[in-house]
Amino acid sequence: MVQRVTVAGVGMVPFATPSRSEPYDVLADGAVRAALADAGVELGAVQQAYAGYVYGDSTSGQNALYRVGMTGLPVVNVNNNCSTGSSALFLARQAIASGAADCVLAFGFEQMQRGALKEHWDDRPSAFGRFETALGDAGNPEVPLAPRYFGAAGTAYVDRYGMDPAVFARISVKARKHAVGNPYAVFRDQVTVEDVLASPHITGPLTRLQCCPPTCGAAAAVLVSEEYARRHGLRTDVAVKAQAMTTDTASSFEGDPMRLVGYDMSKAAAQQVYEAAGVAPEDVRVVELHDCFTTNELLSYEALGLTPEGTAEKFVSDGDNTYGGRVVTNPSGGLLSKGHPLGATGLAQCAELTWQLRGDAGPRQVDDVSIALQHNIGLGGAAVVTLYEKVSG
Repeated sequence: MVQRVTVAGVGMVPFATPSRSEPYDVLADGAVRAALADAGVELGAVQQAYAGYVYGDSTSGQNALYRVGMTGLPVVNVNNNCSTGSSALFLARQAIASGAADCVLAFGFEQMQRGALKEHWDDRPSAFGRFETALGDAGNPEVPLAPRYFGAAGTAYVDRYGMDPAVFARISVKARKHAVGNPYAVFRDQVTVEDVLASPHITGPLTRLQCCPPTCGAAAAVLVSEEYARRHGLRTDVAVKAQAMTTDTASSFEGDPMRLVGYDMSKAAAQQVYEAAGVAPEDVRVVELHDCFTTNELLSYEALGLTPEGTAEKFVSDGDNTYGGRVVTNPSGGLLSKGHPLGATGLAQCAELTWQLRGDAGPRQVDDVSIALQHNIGLGGAAVVTLYEKVSG
């Protein structure tokens, strides 16, 4: 029998730029303590822990958790690039659903360095060798890896559908508007389309204000079985209704930059979730999706089924991606405003959507939320899509 998985508690710390951040273990300590307090459980009640981070030595998860306590529980370290936090959440959810555990902690953290993401091991095969071959001449080789891929994907979309590239800039403007009400976001200053387009050009349609910056941070979630929650008097008002993880298929490497950055992975994971949950994309009123670049947010609208393929320009122009429209995308401000501490991002999305379903999101609150969708991808690759539901009674 599959156990119903409840989100008993969530927590995070304000994200910060690398020059202003605490070390990773301090960040994780703050997020884990916040999640435990929110759940109303002690660390001693946790039976398993999954620690997500990308940049750090092995067993950094243990080192971070030891600040909270040393209870002897098993700690598994997780690295799945930018989807690391959601991958930790995926494993924690599986442990509960399978009946292997009743109370599991998923936490993610990252102490980022300044500058663009880069590979650190040059004495062995690159995890991105296939990606480089598939991209071919589509990207500027002088540009760092991630913007090169996502810039090429944006160019491919513009060419395919004849979209005005300035539409991408409107996504940055929307992100900053949403971030105003989020004390955890780093970048809350308002910008205009003109500001975004005038910022330094990076590659393709991307300018600097259309790229998420590296930041440091941590977030955590305590998952429990519904039976455990009721037995211990924990809250049961938010549950994981469905979740799926996918990886690349051959289509990712067939020469389409849009597929190269995870379009097919995201679409497949979303379809699995909708089918398992018995809901349609039209039912979703709020989503936290992976906006590492404005180009990927726009692609994700279509991959997740929020708008039909080729219609994202109208979706943005009509304001259907924000308050008053069809679905509020990234009420937190997203990665474009919070920054992207890789291991923390997926669990920060979980925290935001849990607050939305509880009605605790303050000025960011979306009206009439009963289900919430989360989308987190990592090149190389993994896509995790999670659907949460509000539970009454």
